Amino acid sequence: MLEQLLIFTRGGLILWSCKELGNALKGSPIDTLIRSCLLEERSGAASYNYDAPGAAYTLKWTFHNELGLVFVAVYQRILHLLYVDDLLAMMKRSFSEIYDPKRTVYNDFDETFRQIRMEAEAREEELKKSKQLNKPINNVKKQGQVQKVGFEGGNKKSEGGLANGDGDGDYVKGRKLENGVSNGSHVEVGESRVAGVVNGKENASSNIGAFDVTKLQKKLKSKGGKKTDTVVNKGSKPDPKKKVTKKDRVWDDAPKESKLDFTDHVDGNENEDIQVVAADHGESMMDKEEIVSSDSETEEDEEVEKGNKSDAKKKGWFSNMFQSIAGKANLEKADLEPALKALKDRLMTKNVAEEIAEKLCESVATSLEGKKLGSFTRISSTVQAAMEEALVRILTPRRSIDILRDVHAAKEQNKPYVVVFVGVNGVGKSTNLAKVAYWLLQHKVNVMMAACDTFRSGAVEQLRTHARRLQIPIFEKGYEKDPAIVAKEAIQEATRNGSDVVLVDTAGRMQDNEPLMRALSKLINLNNPDLVLFVGEALVGNDAIDQLSKFNQKLADLSTSPNPRLIDGILLTKFDTIDDKVGAALSMVYISGSPVMFVGCGQSYTDLKKLNVKSIVKTLLK
Repeated sequence: MLEQLLIFTRGGLILWSCKELGNALKGSPIDTLIRSCLLEERSGAASYNYDAPGAAYTLKWTFHNELGLVFVAVYQRILHLLYVDDLLAMMKRSFSEIYDPKRTVYNDFDETFRQIRMEAEAREEELKKSKQLNKPINNVKKQGQVQKVGFEGGNKKSEGGLANGDGDGDYVKGRKLENGVSNGSHVEVGESRVAGVVNGKENASSNIGAFDVTKLQKKLKSKGGKKTDTVVNKGSKPDPKKKVTKKDRVWDDAPKESKLDFTDHVDGNENEDIQVVAADHGESMMDKEEIVSSDSETEEDEEVEKGNKSDAKKKGWFSNMFQSIAGKANLEKADLEPALKALKDRLMTKNVAEEIAEKLCESVATSLEGKKLGSFTRISSTVQAAMEEALVRILTPRRSIDILRDVHAAKEQNKPYVVVFVGVNGVGKSTNLAKVAYWLLQHKVNVMMAACDTFRSGAVEQLRTHARRLQIPIFEKGYEKDPAIVAKEAIQEATRNGSDVVLVDTAGRMQDNEPLMRALSKLINLNNPDLVLFVGEALVGNDAIDQLSKFNQKLADLSTSPNPRLIDGILLTKFDTIDDKVGAALSMVYISGSPVMFVGCGQSYTDLKKLNVKSIVKTLLK
């Protein structure tokens, strides 16, 4: 049974809702659909599942793109209602006939809806009856066919026994009776052709002379296994006389160094040099405005012109000119497919994951289908403009995360602002943590580092070196300690010392490593940080989906809280090495819904900047 039916505009104005369906929905499924599906360009999906405490809903929808209307149906997921798609299509057709942009109330649509609903339910009942009637008929037919084949096989066998040896027996075309006919009730039907049955002995002789493939495979396996075993045994005989031990290479007669790590022994002169180096870096790129060049626009225009020339050659100049002047009545899916396919290929060449590129194209097709193409406009330019709007909407953060504002708010409450850096191995968490620390120092914020990577060798020393260069305190407990406890003690120390921000460094871990993901979940649940930053490489393509989705899934599954903490933001590293392959930013934002807060673009402390959404979109579409 339906729970709710709504018709509203793209601006959010509700025009009509079914008064007969007065069931109170648990949670807010329609708001969630708008926020996480329609606004996030996931409207190409067939349905959306919403889980609420004590209820599970399925939502289906359709658009009237020319009028800007959205039709949504909500029903219990356990009920597989087959008529919902037809009901929405008929509602769309009927409501578009009476729609007036100046009207806001449509009480007269109630009677129309009752008739539409009765028609849709009647169709569903007919479908169910037809399916029930077809099933037993098909089964009876199949049983009859099997029995008939078995009976004919028995006849053929008996007739073959009575036939002469001249080869005048009956032929069975397209069927082969395997292993004879045992009882006439079960016969396996093949696709090979039997030449004929000459006499009763023919059947037995054919079975005797049949080639058994399984026996041959077993023989070959046993022979091959023996040969390989003998070869391995011959080659693997150890020779005790020729055992050689590797000796250490000696380069000269100089005495051996007892210790190669000199980071612990720092004198006053080196401290002075570090201060000079840290002060000479200058202003962070986070505080500089990036200017977007117009090269991408000119390249885009050139590409459009090339597309126009190729289209003109295919269709002819007269038909092309007439269509551009008069405009097309309504866009159909077949009209959009060539432009969307080219757009999908272009996105994939920019390192966008294939699955996400396909979903984006489906969403754009859904938003354009049924729209009227204006005069002097082309389908390719219309599709590109719609895709540009969709990309800007995805990459623009849904909620504002201003770290400096949040730091000052936490300072007023006499507690430090805690940021946890998570991610896979080798993406640059420690280096970019130092860049964030340098940016915060530029804004007169007291920062403390917490060395919670107690797993990787050299991680504590690396963070200690950054702390020395930036002249900020570091909290460390060495290796083989519980990272969650280390982070908790670091936050307590920061509260005592009056530090404004605690930057927590964690060990790199693959998304499938269960023990390390459990330790990370414990660290986040125990300390409840203000911000969880996922550090990812800009070089990844399809792997970005796997990394982010599994990180979020593990944090949700392993959390003991009813409202688990997931990834709040993304820090993209190695952005200076990818040229125009900027698709990882789109893939990560699309799959997680979290914004890209920082972009690492170099090796120095100043090489940290904000994500320029317009620049990314133009790079993706050029």
